[in-house]
Amino acid sequence: MSASPLAPAWLGYPKDVNQLRAIEWPAGVGRDSEGELSVQGLLVSDLAKEFGTPLFVLDENDFRARAAEFKRAFDTAFDELCGGVDVYYAGKAFLCTEVARWVTEEGLRLDTCSGGELAVAQAAGVPAGNLSLHGNNKSVAEIARAIELGVGRIVVDSLDELERVAVLARNTGTRANVMLRLTPGVHASTHEFIATAHEDQKFGLSIQPGTSGTSAALTAIGFAAKHEWINLLGLHAHIGSQIFEADGFSLAAQKMLAVLSEAKERFEVELPELDLGGGYGIAYTQADEPSTPQLIATQLAEVVKTTCAELGLAVPRISIEPGRAIAGPSTFTLYEVGVRKDVSVEDGVGGTNPRRYVSVNGGMSDNARPVLYDADYTAVLANRVTQSDAIISRVVGKHCESGDIVVRDVYLPEDVSYGDLLAVPATGAYCWALSSNYNYLTRPPVVAVKDGVARLIVRRETESDLLARDMGV
Repeated sequence: MSASPLAPAWLGYPKDVNQLRAIEWPAGVGRDSEGELSVQGLLVSDLAKEFGTPLFVLDENDFRARAAEFKRAFDTAFDELCGGVDVYYAGKAFLCTEVARWVTEEGLRLDTCSGGELAVAQAAGVPAGNLSLHGNNKSVAEIARAIELGVGRIVVDSLDELERVAVLARNTGTRANVMLRLTPGVHASTHEFIATAHEDQKFGLSIQPGTSGTSAALTAIGFAAKHEWINLLGLHAHIGSQIFEADGFSLAAQKMLAVLSEAKERFEVELPELDLGGGYGIAYTQADEPSTPQLIATQLAEVVKTTCAELGLAVPRISIEPGRAIAGPSTFTLYEVGVRKDVSVEDGVGGTNPRRYVSVNGGMSDNARPVLYDADYTAVLANRVTQSDAIISRVVGKHCESGDIVVRDVYLPEDVSYGDLLAVPATGAYCWALSSNYNYLTRPPVVAVKDGVARLIVRRETESDLLARDMGV
């Protein structure tokens, strides 16, 4: 067999269809002596028997190690500049009470985006001072709750919201800790829907001058710096998601530091903190070659040091917000194969080529990223190895949508058949978090494996759960 004309340019024909590309998988994943996929020595077939499929399998040791690595790398790079870095785990990637406890134990803080995520953090016992509340349209109840709890910071997204925070803070007699989210105008090479630093989108305060000649960012800084019920900590920027190089972060840092300098000159206020956001990319397929926390931290530290010296600024306390880069590679999804079907696809020059469709017992309800962002994944036959040839395949779900695609292009063994297990790596971020009950499928459980022991940290939904809110029952 040879490469298929239907395969994208980045997808090479595998020399060994059973091989795992280590960068795509948790550190504890490998194949046992018989060739079955295992995590910390636990066979996937045993996990499937105990917990069912679809199943999110999370390597807790790997998750914790990635969290600790970010903290260690950035602390080391910024130690002499500002005493280290505050690392906020971006809970929107994947959050439950256990994860909230893990990141706290590893020395990280927690970024939340809603009252629900705040509730999870509270239930997990995360200290309020270690919490951040994000969101472009926070409700009055969410803001009031954050102020009442005494969260470390509320990241304010607009002038509207800033005024609302000030009123609520005054009403409760508590100064609100605030950071202002700005749009630095840095283009990140990523999907349009997850690029968040350009002007024409819903997030942040623009640094570009408006019709009055003053930017929304500077207007907000002037208001907040003088308001008696607002404790303005600093500025925040987030340029997007799934970014592989440090260049975009470096440019954003330069622009944000320039705003800090202008604020110092205009309002005689030197803001002590700067958050450079997250968005660090991970490997989903062989097309992806992400950087390391160490390389990004080192480059950013040099840029911050040089820029602050040029502007005559004291180096602010830096914070960052990795989510995907911690949760994503730590988890894979385990599916069971059902129907398979071969189709002939026209090649545009009068010929046809075969494509294998492999249907699994999940789909867009547990991984919406392919249909939302055209995201690419890979997959492997998990319950056994094979000497079969590889065939270009498409892994699809069981939903009533033609766009219900889990893996668009992958070479799978020709002998994959009913009852086999497929594993899709790098599903720890924005998969369970975006999961739904479309077609009334129940959402999968999440199993954490620590030191060779598996335990449920999120149970599988049941049909009773689905019917619990149906008032006609």
